[in-house]
Amino acid sequence: MIGFRTEREVMTTGYRDLADVLRQAIQRGDHPPGSTLPKQDEIAAEHGVNIKTVRQAVRLLEAEGLVTPVRRRGTVVRQHPPMKRLGVDRYAKRKWKSGLVAFAADREGSQREWKLTDQTQQVRQVPADPVVATALGIDEGTPVYERARLIKDGQTPTHTLTSYYRTEDVEGTPLIDPSPGPAGHGGGFAVLTGRGLEPDSITETLRGRMPTQEEIELLALPAGEPVIELHRTTYAAQSRAVEFARGIHAASRFSWTYSFTIPE
Repeated sequence: MIGFRTEREVMTTGYRDLADVLRQAIQRGDHPPGSTLPKQDEIAAEHGVNIKTVRQAVRLLEAEGLVTPVRRRGTVVRQHPPMKRLGVDRYAKRKWKSGLVAFAADREGSQREWKLTDQTQQVRQVPADPVVATALGIDEGTPVYERARLIKDGQTPTHTLTSYYRTEDVEGTPLIDPSPGPAGHGGGFAVLTGRGLEPDSITETLRGRMPTQEEIELLALPAGEPVIELHRTTYAAQSRAVEFARGIHAASRFSWTYSFTIPE
């Protein structure tokens, strides 16, 4: 008959079991966010295992996003104060028509301060790739404006967002101004409204995946952190697509909240 193992038995059967014990200690608050785990040789001595087992257990916790190695400090328990990414309400017309752009709405919803330089950007003309062309309803290779932003919370990058627009929709507007910060009062949606292209509906698709090396460096991701990839298509009246955007979000830096009326 299989019975319950004692704590000592659990702790000495292998690196996965040791990782379970360390994980439970973190979740109980024995090692609070920002604190450093005991040295690996101390963990080995306490639990009766060798250093290799400890290293494997710690790597597993790193892959789960619970801890991260910090030079000259050791293994630090990660802090998880996720930013609230508002769902439908982040795009409310009352917000951007009064000058509050979506990322700033998220900051206010998370009770965080924000400043214009939290968003940097690069603007250029590029040929539409197949995904952009399909989303905007244009031929592949058609020149479009690409507006790539990196958004930070203080000094910590939280996500990237790269938007694509038909050239005729944004030529000569603040949407092609590479200055840091939103594209003027109310951001891009306000600019589109001023061009007679007021956003009317949005489709968002999300998927989780592991990051590329470039994304790891750009978002300063710790080992094992996944990302959430967002595809957003914004439509004006008569279902005319006026923006397609790709966003890459550090998974642990956001919680995603949606409130909506349940359809009949």
